[in-house]
Amino acid sequence: MNRYIRFDWALKRLLRQKANFVVLEGFLTSLLGEKIRIERILESEGNKETEADKFNRLDMLAENSRGELVIIEVQNNRELDYFHRMLYGTAKVITEYISQGESYSLIRKIYSINIVYFDLGQGKDYVYHGKTDFYGLHEKDKLLLTNRQQKQFRYREAGDLYPEYYILRVNDFDGVATDSLDEWVSFLKTGDIPDNAKAPGLNEARKRLLVDRMKPEERAIYDSHIEAVRYQRSVLQTGLIEGREEGEKIGLEKGEKIGLEKGEAIGLEKGEKIGLEKGRKEAQAEFVSAAARKGFSESQIQELTDLTKEEIREICAVIDNSLEI
Repeated sequence: MNRYIRFDWALKRLLRQKANFVVLEGFLTSLLGEKIRIERILESEGNKETEADKFNRLDMLAENSRGELVIIEVQNNRELDYFHRMLYGTAKVITEYISQGESYSLIRKIYSINIVYFDLGQGKDYVYHGKTDFYGLHEKDKLLLTNRQQKQFRYREAGDLYPEYYILRVNDFDGVATDSLDEWVSFLKTGDIPDNAKAPGLNEARKRLLVDRMKPEERAIYDSHIEAVRYQRSVLQTGLIEGREEGEKIGLEKGEKIGLEKGEAIGLEKGEKIGLEKGRKEAQAEFVSAAARKGFSESQIQELTDLTKEEIREICAVIDNSLEI
């Protein structure tokens, strides 16, 4: 049975060659929804060649036929600030590819494509797209470029000049491919390419990404990489479990303490309420008793208190019974 090289490992190593651009072009065409042609792979300060340079991370910068820049990053490690890193990555590329003194019009359109193998953000989908749009606060209309700007920059909306972001949360894919993008995401998740795959670039990937066709030195590097990924995920999973257990313990202890303090407060409040009510009733009984002994009528006692005639009679009956005893 043939095994496929993990896409996150093979992409940078294999697709630097012009002959392999068809695989990358197929992936980008499926994702962006339009025919993409890659002109060249560029060098960036973010590009590294070995695991030692940047552990388990792939940065790839490509230029398409329209002069636009495409950043592709594959990330296995969980990072809370990954959204910030996406922003930093586009900003860095912008500054790297424009020289001091050059016109701002030379800033190129950038697509930031992020393939992540961990839970990034909260959402039900597995592919997200983000871009900048300008809307009027009063008219609610979208800001467009002028005709002259559209002709010069080849974009229609003002927001089209700004970077666009794609996030593929590979682990959230349900495994049922319904279109070409799903087929690519399925491959990114499983490493398998079905015989009936129709997505552009996948058939070429099938031929180029077979582990069995790797040279011995490439196979050794690949196996080392896979082992590093497996170990890193194991460490992360262990840390997650230990962190959850520690969190539950702390939460239980804190909950018991808060519960005890809250219980004491509630008990004190309830005790005070009961005590006040009991004191009020005892005071009423003493007043009724004293008034009755001095010859006050039932109507007079009612006028001096908030008690009903039935309550006054009940108090008098209790006093009479106590005297008999």
